Amino acid sequence: MSDVIKAWHHIVDTLDPSTMDQLLADDVVFHSPVVHTPQQGKHITTLYLTAAMQVLNAPGHFRYLREVVQGDNAVLEFETRIGDVVVNGVDMIRWNSDGQVVDFKVMVRPLKAVNAIHQAMGAMLESMKPGS
Repeated sequence: MSDVIKAWHHIVDTLDPSTMDQLLADDVVFHSPVVHTPQQGKHITTLYLTAAMQVLNAPGHFRYLREVVQGDNAVLEFETRIGDVVVNGVDMIRWNSDGQVVDFKVMVRPLKAVNAIHQAMGAMLESMKPGS
């Protein structure tokens, strides 16, 4: 397993985003399953990934089912629940020669899950705004 993927698993397993700053390249691009345009930069990517960890990591539900790592790319399939909706998705991660993530794409199915994520992420991001 690559060091990048080991570091990502540690962040997800501990729900501790404190090392995410080291893991993400400054110009990382995040592709959300519910936001049309790619989000560019470490700050916004950290915000989205931190919110997603809170939304998708319902106690005892989130788990990676399998992963494929080849060169500087990985695809990690996951399953979780939001309420009574089963969410199946993949994290597609690419990193640079410095071991920093430069591209992070999340794809989710089925449509009911996409809608549940859209609603839950919207509420989580709103609650994370300063002054909320």
